[in-house]
Amino acid sequence: MAKTDIGLVVFDWAGTVIDFGCLAPAGAFQRAFQERGVEATMAEVRAPMGLHKKDHLREMLRMPALSAKWQTATGQAWTEADIDTLYGRVTPMQVAAAKEYSALIPGVRECVTALQTMNVRIAASTGYFHEAADACYAAGASQGFEPKFRICADEVPGGRPKPWMIFRCMEALDVYPPRRVVKIGDTTVDVLDGRNAGVWSVAVVDSSSEMGLSQAEFSKLSTSERDKRRKAVRAKFEAAGADAVLNDLSELPHYIRGLNS
Repeated sequence: MAKTDIGLVVFDWAGTVIDFGCLAPAGAFQRAFQERGVEATMAEVRAPMGLHKKDHLREMLRMPALSAKWQTATGQAWTEADIDTLYGRVTPMQVAAAKEYSALIPGVRECVTALQTMNVRIAASTGYFHEAADACYAAGASQGFEPKFRICADEVPGGRPKPWMIFRCMEALDVYPPRRVVKIGDTTVDVLDGRNAGVWSVAVVDSSSEMGLSQAEFSKLSTSERDKRRKAVRAKFEAAGADAVLNDLSELPHYIRGLNS
């Protein structure tokens, strides 16, 4: 194998390989805020998606509009103690949701098989904490997706967009330099994660948190509406600096063959 050939793909989990539309974390965040009398919009919930979940909560409350809603509902500005309380509530909700929304996204197994025929090693990383990550791992394994190495945000000094999880995958599977590695995910934070690691940074559109639709909802879109929504999501990923934006994982093997050639 030539040194320039791609030797490793690091997949994100929710919205990329399981949980079409990244529904599990979004719903849990929204319910946790509702318990405090705060109605967070789905746009507010999804904006920081991909971060470690405690960082995600902090970034949500830093949004001026949501911060104002918090102050109105609770009578005071949010504090780090509120972050801890929200995280304590989100944790069991997300574990339960990760188990509920655990179906493998169509095309994952076929994509992995094609990559393996090219001697590409498979790793996976997630912004989930240990308990929710374990639910993803079990669900993936039961459906035939078992990466050679996996890691969650609790296992590194800082989660995405810091590149430490990607570097740990590279170290564990002995693949370097960064130009031999592809990171693929479904959020702008995933794109920044890949860029900060110096690897090829790829985004997937249809199943993404940015698209935000279940598989059933997505399948009901008219051709024109689907194209319109894809264009909007693609623009977000390109603005974040993605090296490539794919509609779905079936396009990934072809993209990697292009890199190799």
